[in-house]
Amino acid sequence: MQAYLDFEKPVAELRGKIAELKKMGEEDSAVSINDELVKLQTRCEDALVDIYSKLTPWQITQVARHPNRPHFSDYLAGLVSEWTPLSGDRNFAEDTALLAGFGRIGGRPVALIGTEKGTSTQTRLKHNFGMARPEGYRKAVRIMDMADRFGIPVIYIVDTPGAYPGIGAEERGQAEAIAQSTQKCLEIGVPNLALIVGEGGSGGAIAIAAANRVLMLQNSIYSVISPEAGAAILWRDAGKAQEAANTMKITAQDLSDFGIIDGIVNEPAGGAHRHIQLVIEAVGAQIEAFLDEFSSMSREEVVAHRRKKFLEIGKSLI
Repeated sequence: MQAYLDFEKPVAELRGKIAELKKMGEEDSAVSINDELVKLQTRCEDALVDIYSKLTPWQITQVARHPNRPHFSDYLAGLVSEWTPLSGDRNFAEDTALLAGFGRIGGRPVALIGTEKGTSTQTRLKHNFGMARPEGYRKAVRIMDMADRFGIPVIYIVDTPGAYPGIGAEERGQAEAIAQSTQKCLEIGVPNLALIVGEGGSGGAIAIAAANRVLMLQNSIYSVISPEAGAAILWRDAGKAQEAANTMKITAQDLSDFGIIDGIVNEPAGGAHRHIQLVIEAVGAQIEAFLDEFSSMSREEVVAHRRKKFLEIGKSLI
C-alpha cells in the first residue's frame, strides 16, 4: 500500500476517487468509466509533477525518508550478480546495519558496502534503522582492504540518519571507527564511488562516502546533522526541524552548487519510491559509467584524483 506524505494530499484524494471509480465499474459493468478514469489518472499525474517540481528542503527530507524508498537490498537484487556477503569485523561482532561483500555489476567485479534501514518493523529492528555501530565501520575497513589488495573498485550505497549514538557504541570506539573508515576511503588505490540514495547523515555517512565520485539521488539529503538535531542545538526546539532544513543547504542541488557532490541522479516525478525499477536502472547506469571512466587509471592517479577533489571543496566560495 502506498504511503502518502502530508504535502501529497491532493494526489491521495485523486487516487481515492480512482479506486472508487474502479470499484463502481466492477460492480456495474453497464457503467462506462473509461473516459472519467483517464481524466482522473491524467489529473493525478499532473498533480505529482506539479508537487515534485517545487519541493522545499523539508519536503525533500520527508521524501528521502519515505519508507517505500528503495534500500541497499533493492539495489543488490536489481543490479548485482554473484553476490557474496561478508560478515563481521573480526574483532567484536557482526553489524547488520552496514552490509558488505563482493559481486558483479555489468559483469565486472565490485566490492559493495551499504547501510540498510529495513522495510518492515522486524527488519528495521534487525538492521537498527540503518545506524551502524563501530563494528560496522570496522567491517567496512576490512572489505576496503580486501578490495584494495585485489584491485577491485568499491561502491558505497549510503542511506543512514547517522551512526548509532548508544552507550555501547561509544564504549567500543564509535568516533575512532568512523575516522578509520573515512581514512581508508581516502587512501585506497582502487576507484570508489559513493551514492547517497536517501539520508546521508553526519559522520555515519561520510565514513563510507569519501570517494572519487559522490552522487546523490535528486530527492535525497546529505548533511552534518539531521534537521531535528540541528534545531535542538540552535533553537533548543526540535520542533523547528522544518526551519532548520530550509536553512542548512542539505539538498542535492545545494550540495552540487557548492561542489561537495559531483552529480545528481534524477528521479521521476513522484520520487524513487514510486519508480523503484527506473531509479535502480539509473543508478546502475551511473555505476557502469564510473567504472568505465576510472578503469584505465593507475593506483597513483586514483589517489591523486580523490585527494584533489576533496582539497578543492569550497574553493569556489572563496
